[in-house]
Amino acid sequence: MSLEWPQPGDAPMCGVIGWPVTYSLSPAIHNGAFQALGMDWTYVHLPVARQDLPEALGRLVSDGFVGANVTIPHKTQAADLVSWLSDDADSLNAVNTLSVINGELGGHNTDTPGFSRFLLEDAAWDPAGRSALIFGAGGAARACALSLCRARASSVTVAAREASRAGLMVRMIEDLGVLARCVPFAEAREIRSDLIVNATPLGSQGEALPIGPLGPEVLVVDLLYANGLTPLLASAAEAGARTFGGLGLLVHQAALSFELWTGRVAPLDAMRGAAQDAVEKS
Repeated sequence: MSLEWPQPGDAPMCGVIGWPVTYSLSPAIHNGAFQALGMDWTYVHLPVARQDLPEALGRLVSDGFVGANVTIPHKTQAADLVSWLSDDADSLNAVNTLSVINGELGGHNTDTPGFSRFLLEDAAWDPAGRSALIFGAGGAARACALSLCRARASSVTVAAREASRAGLMVRMIEDLGVLARCVPFAEAREIRSDLIVNATPLGSQGEALPIGPLGPEVLVVDLLYANGLTPLLASAAEAGARTFGGLGLLVHQAALSFELWTGRVAPLDAMRGAAQDAVEKS
């Protein structure tokens, strides 16, 4: 295995594991937070191919990392490789945050509380009694669904390209007492919902999602973060819907990871500013 690891030094170090990973805004966000609080910490990109993940996680411990974030395509595999899981990571079978504690690697998932904070603090939107349509059935989609169920949403519809991949997500929703159903992508345009979430990569290359009529009463969230509107958000804005990109969730989940590693309150304004600057420069 040949990993492009930085040489460990005296200062605490964290990073983000993924493949590819150089697109990730996490180093800009976390280094912005460290700088804002005057902390001598460093956060770096850690490119790791799928087959190298087990050895890479071992390196986190042996090289003295405090922790790391985990992104595509490793969230589910990482859940099977750590010594222990938080309740959310266990429920979702997905890890987005790793912590090294007493020489052992544990897995957390900050996407669920991050999405809850985003809806409450950024969108000022209460899911209670409302319906949602989520495109995708991966780790991010499951985290959003868990957040909505805990906030007493009335129903969650999963639009999946492969119905077999949505089974875990649908069962989780049903187990939490919320009405769940899975539909193929093509049928998603027939679903009327109060909230639409894109938790897939679709849109990054200009692809359109099959959504039905929208209006001012609908909240549309695209977890992609881009310099400008994605096709989904552009269509939604034209129809008068409220729209948000993925930076809100990204910053809130990052803040929760930051607090797990450092024990300090995350400087949200600095993290938002760093994220926005990074997007504008990308």
